[in-house]
Amino acid sequence: MLQPIETERLLLRPYHISDISTVQKIADDKAVAETTFIPYPYTTEKVGDWINSHSTLLKNGDAYPFAVVVKDENQLIGTMTIRIDKVHNKGELAYWIGKDFWGKGFATEASKRILDFGFNELNLNRIWAPVMKKNIASAKVMRKIGLSYEGTLKEDVFRMGNYEDVEVYGILKKTYR
Repeated sequence: MLQPIETERLLLRPYHISDISTVQKIADDKAVAETTFIPYPYTTEKVGDWINSHSTLLKNGDAYPFAVVVKDENQLIGTMTIRIDKVHNKGELAYWIGKDFWGKGFATEASKRILDFGFNELNLNRIWAPVMKKNIASAKVMRKIGLSYEGTLKEDVFRMGNYEDVEVYGILKKTYR
């Protein structure tokens, strides 16, 4: 069972079926989809399938998806996930934050805590993150939390009719602060 994790302003907790409509409302936003890897449109059915997949992902240790909730308002604002590659003992950091909550430091605050979770609780050797090159805000988050730019995958993903470059950021446990 995935235990909730707290930061100063946030609660990172497992998803509940009751979150489906909130997630669909926040994530089914073209501005969010254009700079992330989430489906668009993000239908209630797709969100439900994703949330229903969590129990298997968690049971197998394949991924740890957390709902990002602002504690003071009990408001779900996004997702913070670490996907595990057991063969290579590394994790992929993936997240999205609803547009209304951009620019408030929530992604940085939650990502820092997920790095700690990945290195200290999951004992991973490396954590990395793919970021669309045009997502300048996420690239800033990666640098703020200590990940280093490792390279660009040219036209790596096809999103909304365009091939997009993806930047890769990463950090090793031995260099983690």
